[in-house]
Amino acid sequence: MINPNQFIQLIPKGITWAEQKEQEILQVGILLSESQLQDAKLIPIMQPEKVRLLRVSAIPLPDDPELRFAAQAIQLITPHTQGLSLRYGIFIRDDYWHNREIFVHELIHTAQCERLGSLQNFLIQYLTECIKYGYPAAPLEQEAISKARLICP
Repeated sequence: MINPNQFIQLIPKGITWAEQKEQEILQVGILLSESQLQDAKLIPIMQPEKVRLLRVSAIPLPDDPELRFAAQAIQLITPHTQGLSLRYGIFIRDDYWHNREIFVHELIHTAQCERLGSLQNFLIQYLTECIKYGYPAAPLEQEAISKARLICP
């Protein structure tokens, strides 16, 4: 297991990794469809035209061994992770590509990034919450879960 102090020390590395992955998705990802743009407006996303989606067989883990271990230790990225929002770049796993609730859930994280002012601010708050409450109970995660269920009954 990883202790909170070790995890907090890894956050700058995690931010760098997330920013690099976001740029990769923005370069090769696809634009939102019309129905996805409608969902983005419901959330609301301030700049839905910036969002790109990338279909992957598995959500990628960091190459850095410490970051990889930390992501797995708090269950942020596991073989079961269905999607991952990195502000405007969103990974969606192949077998969930047409799952509206997963897509909306990840878009809610995009809206949280916008609300908090940056991917960095979002990650600091989100990861700190994951350490304090545990991944599924973190307030930002719970917000995404509950709002996605309201939009996708």
